[in-house]
Amino acid sequence: MVTNSIGTAHAEGHGRIHVGDAHTHIHTHNYRSGPGLALPTVPEAEFDSFAEQHNATCYDGTRAELLCQINKWADDPHGEVIFWLNGMAGTGKSTVSRTVAQAFAQVNLLGASFFFKRGEGDRGKAALFFPTIARQLVHKLPALEPHVREAIDADQAIGKALKVQFDKLILQPLRRIQHDMAVMIVIDALDECDGEKDVQNIISLFAQATALPSARLRVFITSRPELPIRLGFRDVQGKYKNLALHQIPKPTVERDISAFLKHELARIRDAYNSEAFEGLELPTDWPSKDVIQTLTRMAVPLFIFAATICRFVEDAYSDPSDQLRKVLEYQTETHDSELGKLDATYLPVLSQLTAGRSDLQRKRSLAEFRSVVGPIVLLAQPLSVLSLAQLLNISPRALSPTLIPLHSVLSIPSKPDSPIRLFHLSFRDFLVDPAKRAGEFWIDETECHRMLSERCIQLMRQHLKRDICGLQLPGKLRSDVDQQTIDAALPPEAQYACRYWVHHLKESKSSIKDGDPVHSFLTSHFLYWLEALGLLGQIADSISMTEDLLALLDVCCALHLLSRDVLTSSFSLQMPLRYLHLSMMQDA
Repeated sequence: MVTNSIGTAHAEGHGRIHVGDAHTHIHTHNYRSGPGLALPTVPEAEFDSFAEQHNATCYDGTRAELLCQINKWADDPHGEVIFWLNGMAGTGKSTVSRTVAQAFAQVNLLGASFFFKRGEGDRGKAALFFPTIARQLVHKLPALEPHVREAIDADQAIGKALKVQFDKLILQPLRRIQHDMAVMIVIDALDECDGEKDVQNIISLFAQATALPSARLRVFITSRPELPIRLGFRDVQGKYKNLALHQIPKPTVERDISAFLKHELARIRDAYNSEAFEGLELPTDWPSKDVIQTLTRMAVPLFIFAATICRFVEDAYSDPSDQLRKVLEYQTETHDSELGKLDATYLPVLSQLTAGRSDLQRKRSLAEFRSVVGPIVLLAQPLSVLSLAQLLNISPRALSPTLIPLHSVLSIPSKPDSPIRLFHLSFRDFLVDPAKRAGEFWIDETECHRMLSERCIQLMRQHLKRDICGLQLPGKLRSDVDQQTIDAALPPEAQYACRYWVHHLKESKSSIKDGDPVHSFLTSHFLYWLEALGLLGQIADSISMTEDLLALLDVCCALHLLSRDVLTSSFSLQMPLRYLHLSMMQDA
């Protein structure tokens, strides 16, 4: 039974500035396993991973009715296999997911979790989704291990299709064991998974779990109600339970947000007063009931508003009452639409960058903002301050004036070699929204991707060369090259460039023409790039990247020849590097 096992909710995105992941290299596929298994997984996507540890679970006394419904669904032996919780950005879905996952884990019912996150490398892709789920299920249910191992041994190419992965790694093994208790799987932010067809396939495949004779599988999914997901659920009618957050009565949402604001602002007041000069403390009744009511009205239904403004008010270098006053100046803008509420969420933070500046200083600050924050929100995987500075070809110290005022919206670690992350994807959505093109903080997504692709190419030209690790042993396997050697030859920003330059080129909507920088790079560095991908364990991805490059050709040209070696070969992560070395020697 899981009744009453789930706690109560907190505002989504709430958190503190913290020391982030100390690993600065770009992660390749991580092979973690149960006993005797080797599956490529994304451990950072698990709800209790290092990357997720500072994200909030639920605040006591809130979301009680919603969590009760989830409990009843999980307890019902005849209930639907899927519970789909949907809602617009910032309404607290991920906070609920973390709460549900934690509660199931505490009563030993959580089988697996996967928190999708766009802009976090493999966390935004479906390719390793089912292997990651399967590895966790094996850890939870050791009886699955021989059946999963058998599937892997029988088909080394098991990772090719989602349907094959699901059937061989999850569905068939579950059918072959006896397990009396429910097995819960929590999937957060399915809308942040790249690939509309992949999203629909994931929904369709989990719906098949109704046919399991023994293990009772339950899958909790959250997402925005975007069209591909709605279509996916339309095709599995009768196999899922649906709850939209906007269906929750407004007084309930108001109560929950108000409770969070009271608690957090009181905590901020007490922390400030403990350090304030005598006689300069905030009043014990700060903020007033009227202010709490106004903030609640401004926030509903966006929990991300409450979390963001609390981080803003708590700024270590400012007076909380002054910060709160700045937020309240935007209260008239929150009545119109969700768009207006996002303005009130993020404009008080962004306005600090230009407040009190002359026209010339303002123009310079906005240009610096776009050149720094634009890349941060559009990177395919987070980078540290040091690596970001190298990618943008600027001094790390030059980033500080732009980043320091943005601790409310960006998780900026104290160590310069730890990654900068967005607290919430709605910040990115706010900045690149075409409807805000006339706004001073608007970021031209296409232009920023173009700049990033150019910088990636420049970095690769600087770093890539024949036998980059100095192996001098053409027959050496990738698995025999230690990571330290690779990281010394390819620093994090160069690894990023190798993996994602094609992505940025594609998103820039550019075309490749004879004699342009892309054409020049490919004719001189194509094989060096392939060698780097092999060292990074990404050579298989070169096939799709080369196909993307071919699709970007402006005219038929010699670049078609460059794809031949990739498209007609079957590369693997253990490919002997001698093939690339021999190709480069022949090409020299």
